[in-house]
Amino acid sequence: MEKRLPGVYPDQKKNKEKYYRSSLTFKRKHISLGSYESMLKAHAAYLEAKMIIKNKEITLSDYSPHRILPHGKWVVLLNFRDSNYYFNTPIFIRKNYFEYHLKPTMILKFDIDDLFYYSTRTIMKRGGHYFVSDYGMQVNILNRYGIKNYGVKNRDYRFVNDDETDFRYENIEIINRYNGVRRITKRGKFLYRVKIHIVGNYTVGTYETENEAAIAYNKAIDILKKAGVKKQFVPNYIETITAKSYADIYSKIIISPKVVGYKPA
Repeated sequence: MEKRLPGVYPDQKKNKEKYYRSSLTFKRKHISLGSYESMLKAHAAYLEAKMIIKNKEITLSDYSPHRILPHGKWVVLLNFRDSNYYFNTPIFIRKNYFEYHLKPTMILKFDIDDLFYYSTRTIMKRGGHYFVSDYGMQVNILNRYGIKNYGVKNRDYRFVNDDETDFRYENIEIINRYNGVRRITKRGKFLYRVKIHIVGNYTVGTYETENEAAIAYNKAIDILKKAGVKKQFVPNYIETITAKSYADIYSKIIISPKVVGYKPA
C-alpha cells in the first residue's frame, strides 16, 4: 500500500486515473493547494506552502517560475499570513489600498472600498481591457467608474498619474461621461461638442456645460424619432440636476438645423 505523505490526499478521476490533492490547515482554515500528478509533487507543494506561512521574511518578490505553487496561490497565502484575511482571488492588502495580482508583472491597484467586489470575482484581460464575470456576463471593470465599454483612453477618460494599472478612484478622471458628448478645448476653455450618428455623424451643437450637452443629445433623439428615424438611440441619464432644471435646459437648448430638419430616406 502506498504510504501517504503529509498534506497529500490520493484521488481518482472519472477515468480511474490517479492523482494527488494537496492542502494544509492554517489559522483554522483548510486551504487547497491544487492537484498534482505525483505524490512527491503534491507533498512539495505542501512543504512550499508551509514555508510561506511560517517564514515572515518571505515576500511576494521571492516568487519565481520554478516554484511548485502557482503565483496566485503565493499571493493568497502571503496575504492571509500578513492580514488574517483569506480570499480565493489573488489579492494582497496594502495600507489604504489593495493589489490584485494577475501575474507577477501585472498588478492592479484598487481602493479598499472595492475589496469585497474583487474578492469574489476573477479579473481577466482581453484585448487590452480588464473584465470580470458578473451574474454570467463579462463586465468591463471601467464600468464601475461610469466609463462606457467603447470609452477611449485620453479621450473619454484618463489615468491621472499615467499608471494604467492604478484603478483607485482618485486616479480615474472621466472626461466624457455621456453618449454623443466630447469635451474639447477652445481658446483655453472647456466646451462640449455633441454629435449623433444617423447615417454618418451629425453635429448637434457645442455647449458650455456637460449637462447642457447631454440634454442636447437627448433632445436631438426626440427630434429624430418624431421625424421617423427608427434607430435605437441610448439617451443620457443626468443624475446631478432636478427634473425642473432638466426641463428648463431642454426647452432653451438650441439644436443644429441639420438635425432639426433631418428627413429619413
